[in-house]
Amino acid sequence: MLLIQYLDTDGQPAVGLLSADGEQYRPLVGLTSTYTLAQAAIASGRDLAAALQDYPLGAPAPYAELLDRGALLPPLTHPDPAHCYVTGTGLTHLGSAATRDQMHQKLNRQEHAELTDSMKIFQLGLEGGRHQSGQPGVQPEWFYKGDGGIVAAPGQPLPAPDFALDYGEEPELVGLYIIDPCGQPCRLGFAVGNEFSDHVTERQNYLYLAHSKLRPCAIGPALRIGALPAALSGDSRIERDGKIVWQKPFLTGEANMCHSLANLEYHHFKYQQFLRPGDVHLHFFGTATLSFADGVKVEAGDEFVIHIPEFGPALRNPVARAPAAFDIEGVRAL
Repeated sequence: MLLIQYLDTDGQPAVGLLSADGEQYRPLVGLTSTYTLAQAAIASGRDLAAALQDYPLGAPAPYAELLDRGALLPPLTHPDPAHCYVTGTGLTHLGSAATRDQMHQKLNRQEHAELTDSMKIFQLGLEGGRHQSGQPGVQPEWFYKGDGGIVAAPGQPLPAPDFALDYGEEPELVGLYIIDPCGQPCRLGFAVGNEFSDHVTERQNYLYLAHSKLRPCAIGPALRIGALPAALSGDSRIERDGKIVWQKPFLTGEANMCHSLANLEYHHFKYQQFLRPGDVHLHFFGTATLSFADGVKVEAGDEFVIHIPEFGPALRNPVARAPAAFDIEGVRAL
C-alpha cells in the first residue's frame, strides 16, 4: 500500500492512496496528514491499514497532475519541523563500503595492507550486524543531517549551500517513524530517499563526515505500508538538459545489507533523547552506489531521478545552489 501527501487545489494538505502502477491516486477524504493517521492508529490500538478504513476514498485522479503543479509533499512531516529528526547510517551496503574505503585510503602506501577505519566498521557489520541470541548486533556508523526543515518535497529543488564542494546523490531506503505517548518508536513504513551529501568535503578527511552530511535531502514520493521485500533493485540517474549523463542500477533491502534493519533501528532508538513522544524520525539506511565513485561532477540544474518499482513513481529533484545563509561576521553579541 502506497500513501502520498500533497496540497489539494485549494492549497490544503491532503493524503491520497496511490495505485500500484503509480498512475493514479484516490484522496482519503477527511485525512490531512500521515502524522494524523499514525496518531489515530496509535490511539485506537490498530495498525495503519486498519486506521485507513475510517476515511472514505474520493474519485481517482492522475498522479502526474500533482507533479506538474508542484503539489507533492514529503510522505511524513511533523507540524513543527523542529520535532522531526533526519538521521542515517552508512557502510551498510558493499558498494558504499568500497567507495568510502577508496576515499579514505591512507596516503602512505606502505600501510596499504592495513584496513581503513571505514573497512573496519564494514567488516564488523559483516561479522555481527544482526541480532543474535537475543542480543543486539554491533553498532553501525551513524550521522545527523538536520530537522524536518531540510527535507525537500518530491519535484522540488535540493538547495546545496553556497560553500558546498560537491552535489552528491545517495539513493537509499528510509524508515519513517513516530514516537508514541509511552516513548515507543512506531514504524509507519518505508520510502525512497536521496541522502544528498558532499563527498569532496568528506574525502579531505574522514573526520569531516559530519560536515558533509549537513545538507538537504529528499524523501518520497510515497510511503510504503506493510512488509518490505528482502531484496530490492532500483535505478539511479542524473539528467542534464533532458539527457542522461549518468545511470546505474543498485541493490538494497536486508538481503543486500550487512546489518539487519532491526539492528539499525535498535542502535538509533537506544538513545533516550530519540524517544520523546510525538517526535518524527526519518532514518536513512545507507546507499549501495553513487555517481561520485564514477568521477561524475554534478552541476546546479541537474536532476536526480531515483526509482525502486515497489515504491511507485520515481523521486525527482533538481539541484540548486542556495545563497549564503550566514555572514562570516554575522554573530551578534547581546
